[in-house]
Amino acid sequence: IVPFKLYQPGDTDGQPAPVIVWSHGFGGNRDGAAFLSRYLASCGYNILHLTHPGTDSSLWEGKPGHPWDILRATKIPREDALDRFRDVPFAVDSLAQWARDNPDTGPLLDLTRLGMSGHSFGALTTQVIAGQLVPDAAGELISLQDERFKAGILYSPVPVSHIANMPLESVYGSISIPLFHMTGTDDSSPLESFGYEYRLIVYEHTGHPEKYLLIKEGGDHMVYNGTRGKLEPNPLRERHEEIIRIASLAFWEAHLRGDPKAHEWLAHGGFQSYLHEDARFTGKF
Repeated sequence: IVPFKLYQPGDTDGQPAPVIVWSHGFGGNRDGAAFLSRYLASCGYNILHLTHPGTDSSLWEGKPGHPWDILRATKIPREDALDRFRDVPFAVDSLAQWARDNPDTGPLLDLTRLGMSGHSFGALTTQVIAGQLVPDAAGELISLQDERFKAGILYSPVPVSHIANMPLESVYGSISIPLFHMTGTDDSSPLESFGYEYRLIVYEHTGHPEKYLLIKEGGDHMVYNGTRGKLEPNPLRERHEEIIRIASLAFWEAHLRGDPKAHEWLAHGGFQSYLHEDARFTGKF
């Protein structure tokens, strides 16, 4: 069973709308990132939030101590991580049946226009669904790509080449859909000792020729989830959440709706002008 929450657009004139899957970070659940998904739903998208059993908030809920301290001490078996990645195609298959069982709202789901997204461990999940290779229980690199997805957004990408102990191109070169990589200069890992620069490895070695990179000045790790964890208040949070919403919508408009104006705005300076000096944006368009 993979619990889910579905955000749906309020008014599409009865027309089916694209579906975006959201995968939470380590120790999270389907309730995260509501600020983003409510906005995307208001702009005409379906957003399917998953809870991944085995790597979700049940690891720390009801236990003494701060969740981050508990999660740092938690070791996840490789098979649990692989099961998390397999949750995504299972959920999409199940959503198709759900749509048939719910004739009032099911027809709003256009499963031919699928986008994948996620935060931290959810970004890694997105990378795998997009084609990145991962080591199986025996340490052999395998693919768990789901070719139904057209594009994806990585909120705090997660490199894993050190686990596979393989050349970077062997791990990330098989990614075969456009990806938008989002991070920030304060996006250090709350559970491991690496800064945002390490996250750029995924962008630099992604195989697909079209890719985007956003680095928010002062942007931290938890802003994508809409919560703070142990982080201090960030005075830039409101502006960063706005940037995340606008950037995400433009990317989905370009890649799930095929809007040439959205692509033009991203690729030819419009988005960077909107950012001013609050973030750096680059890519191969």
